[in-house]
Amino acid sequence: MALKHYLATLFLWCSILTFGQNKPPEPTYPRVTGYVGVIHPVITFSRQNTLNFKDSYVVGFPVGLNLWKTPKAGFSLEIVPLILSEKGISRVSNLLIHPGVLVALGKGYTFAGRAAFETSGRYGLTPVLNKVVKKNKHSGYYIALPLPLRFGNGRPASFTLGFQFGMNF
Repeated sequence: MALKHYLATLFLWCSILTFGQNKPPEPTYPRVTGYVGVIHPVITFSRQNTLNFKDSYVVGFPVGLNLWKTPKAGFSLEIVPLILSEKGISRVSNLLIHPGVLVALGKGYTFAGRAAFETSGRYGLTPVLNKVVKKNKHSGYYIALPLPLRFGNGRPASFTLGFQFGMNF
């Protein structure tokens, strides 16, 4: 009888220890993550407002790396080639270099405060509100609201409302 009791106790402890090992380990910091996406500027406000999709179409393909120093704060570097399609002709019209800081807001939300340097000669700031909408084991899907503010190159200041979505890993 005692042997059965010891075997049952041993089996129970082995099951508990084995089950506990299935839990994923907590991430360690600093931590590197990456993402790819698609951005659509919707409307740009300036002296003359411009609606994307009307006379031309602009689309960007952001690619970035994030270095999370802690679970709440990090640094990000994003590169965005922008393609312009107009009158049946498409071309790479601009390259955006977008470094910034990241602040995790909780519940899947992140704020990115980015500086902006464009090969077109424009520069400025881009605050971005990002939300992870589906989280998988090694990746996730996000949507974002970028709000670019641009200056320079002899053109008036502009403010754009955009929509971005993509995959992080």
